[in-house]
Amino acid sequence: MKKITLSFVAAALATTVVGASTITLYQDKDTGAIYTKPGPNRVELGEFISAKEVNAQNETIKSEMSKALKSTKVKSKVKTLKFSGKHYLGYTFTNDRTSDDKDNSEFETRRNYFQVKAYWNKKDYMRLTLDTFQNVDETTGEDKNSWEVRVKYAYIYLDNILPYTGVEFGQVHRTWIDWEEHHGWLYRSISKTFIEDSTAANLTNSADLGINFKTKMDYFSSEIGIFNGEGYHGDHSGTEMSYEWRLTANIFGTGKKHVHPTEDEYFDLSFTGQYNNDNNYKPADSLGNPSTKKWWGIHAVYNQPMFLIAGMYVDSSSSTYNKGKGRGTGYTFNGEFRPAKKWSILGRYDYWKIEDDAYSHAGEDKSQYLAGLAYKYNKNVKFIGNVKSYDAEEIDGKKATQYMFTAEVNW
Repeated sequence: MKKITLSFVAAALATTVVGASTITLYQDKDTGAIYTKPGPNRVELGEFISAKEVNAQNETIKSEMSKALKSTKVKSKVKTLKFSGKHYLGYTFTNDRTSDDKDNSEFETRRNYFQVKAYWNKKDYMRLTLDTFQNVDETTGEDKNSWEVRVKYAYIYLDNILPYTGVEFGQVHRTWIDWEEHHGWLYRSISKTFIEDSTAANLTNSADLGINFKTKMDYFSSEIGIFNGEGYHGDHSGTEMSYEWRLTANIFGTGKKHVHPTEDEYFDLSFTGQYNNDNNYKPADSLGNPSTKKWWGIHAVYNQPMFLIAGMYVDSSSSTYNKGKGRGTGYTFNGEFRPAKKWSILGRYDYWKIEDDAYSHAGEDKSQYLAGLAYKYNKNVKFIGNVKSYDAEEIDGKKATQYMFTAEVNW
């Protein structure tokens, strides 16, 4: 509010100065005397504005502004409120390559995030992020014909609660996905990361209720958390918790920095994973044994303003997650080439194979690739055109090629 008011004042003052009447003054070369009319031996000094007139007009403007602002107030118990939004707007044509041959064409709002952070000092805050989504039955895939709003994040962040370490408490970021989305895979608007994507490993999601300790040093950064385990849209029961981590070597000393891929050079090596003995989000086996998630992964990414290349290997061979569909190993590679200002060429390949001794779908696999072109329209809007082709017919009965157009909006 203060910034808006000050900008308004500055504009009003500029308008006042331009509109005020002026007078031309002249000075005698020898005596220095000031005159209002030209004459012999007099030099024109320029046009001047009456200070009394300007002051009178400024007082009038301030009075009018004060009256206007009285009708619009923003009140808070904190010093700063920071609002922002993120939107993934798109169109997708799906060429179904299964025997059902159910092609589909639709416009989409894949994500609509509205966020507010309430700062009581420069670094500590409360965050609330709301997300709209179309309610779809995850079992049948049928549309329930409704749009709903749910809480994505709701946590308090305290900086330097430990040396070099801040903490998120509440409904928080899990330890891996958010980091990868800012360092390795930059296009969540067209596809989730490898470990989250339903046509890839499909092991976890991005937010959960719990606590996450986030350490940032020049050459080392990490996130270590304890969570319910089922994610922000899954029910939790029992006493088992999920223990999750990310340990990253920031080779070029960018661990403290919020990196910008089109500007910064960074090289990071990460070890990440999850240990959860009883997960209720996906079904147990026919004997009633709980669905467990025990996976680890190794990730590497190198970026410079011209290009990015990243890769990850994941081992979940000790899991029984989702009737055994989560018991497997896989890998992903992705890259981005930036040949010209505002333009990027992107690509990604994923592969996942279920263990031979899994409860169901033993030895089956699935794969997908993405390729596309992105254009940064301005600092708020990016347009992306891409192809996504996946083959998970053996495991999930899905096989299709999708042609996608996306407007990614940030404000």
